[in-house]
Amino acid sequence: MFSSATPSPLLSLPLYPNPSHNFCNKLSFTRRHLLFLSTTSLSLLSSPLSSSAIPQPPPPPDTTVTDRVYMDFSICPTFLRPDADDCSDSLPLGRLVIGLYGRLVPLTVSNFKAMCTGSAGSSYKDTLVQKIFPGQFFVAGRQGRRDKGEVRPPLDLARNTETVDPRAFALRHSRAGVVSLCLSENDDDDEIKLNPDYRNVEFLITTGPGPCPQLDNRNIVFGSVLEGLDVISAIASIPTYKPAERIRQLNDLAEFLGDERAQIARATWNKPLKTVYISDCGELKVTKPTLSPPSLP
Repeated sequence: MFSSATPSPLLSLPLYPNPSHNFCNKLSFTRRHLLFLSTTSLSLLSSPLSSSAIPQPPPPPDTTVTDRVYMDFSICPTFLRPDADDCSDSLPLGRLVIGLYGRLVPLTVSNFKAMCTGSAGSSYKDTLVQKIFPGQFFVAGRQGRRDKGEVRPPLDLARNTETVDPRAFALRHSRAGVVSLCLSENDDDDEIKLNPDYRNVEFLITTGPGPCPQLDNRNIVFGSVLEGLDVISAIASIPTYKPAERIRQLNDLAEFLGDERAQIARATWNKPLKTVYISDCGELKVTKPTLSPPSLP
């Protein structure tokens, strides 16, 4: 009763899209890419990274000993007496041999060496150890009056621009025998510092037994004691003037109120009760620069 007819084109279409239509081609394409990416990642992981991609640490400070100087220390009870031209009854403490880091801080080393040889128009010879801080360091080379055992202001020293160079503060005061230029611990008179030709030559030497981190980044380490640590111990053992706690409190109050006498009074603190002075100093020739001991900072 019903005649056969050509099915409608709409009825011939599938009701749902064929899930396999072009899927295999897309899947195979994706697999190829995944295989390529995984192979590339493995090759990158297995290959060493370029050295240019890794930040390199800065080179360590060059502590090659380029110069050597000596300092003889003595105790003299008549050093500051006006009737004594020299100290004939001095008690020798011994000699320090100091290695200088001329490649690290050449200006500081050159000035210090000139003060040891006397070529700067002044010298450390016959000047006092000004202060001793027990268990920490001692200070010498304060400028002022020669008749008070202080250094005569040098006239022929180059201006030390390393005092404002951050690279000059790289080394630490990590042990006994570290030699550095006094900056934070400098106690030269203000009148001397205001002179346009002022050159700082005051120095300190750590006495141990431990480090002095309060000096780090504030004073320029330019050398170390190579011989004579027993001499340093002898200097460190000399008794010093220590004010009573009540005097310290009054001094702090006077400083807070702006009394200039507070600073003058503090100048006598930590002064040795025996007259310790540099009886001789000079340069020792170095035929070949040598590396510093490995225990240095």
